[in-house]
Amino acid sequence: MRFVRRLRRIVKLAGFGLMVAAISQEMSKPESEREWHGKVLGVVPYDFRPPTWDRIRDAYWNPSDPRLFTDRVFGVGWAVNLYRAKEYLEEAFDSLMGEAKPTRPPARKRAAR
Repeated sequence: MRFVRRLRRIVKLAGFGLMVAAISQEMSKPESEREWHGKVLGVVPYDFRPPTWDRIRDAYWNPSDPRLFTDRVFGVGWAVNLYRAKEYLEEAFDSLMGEAKPTRPPARKRAAR
């Protein structure tokens, strides 16, 4: 239990450090060049712009994006493309269970005599 607590504390501290780094990266730019989105250390994406419905949809449900982890809509880090996760889970299920069997058509009701 201590290990989990320590790991959680380290992850929170790393997230907070990345957020501070992203904000300081934007604040170091001249005011006219601040975009409030980019990458910390060229790796971790951040975005502090107000979210829009299009960006939310593109981050969390985007069939045209092949990535599983997309840029977050607001904050620091990555979001999960749930459409891609669904596709991966379906592929894994099909490979484990075999091809899906065709379903039987519903039984016909008999006419009353």
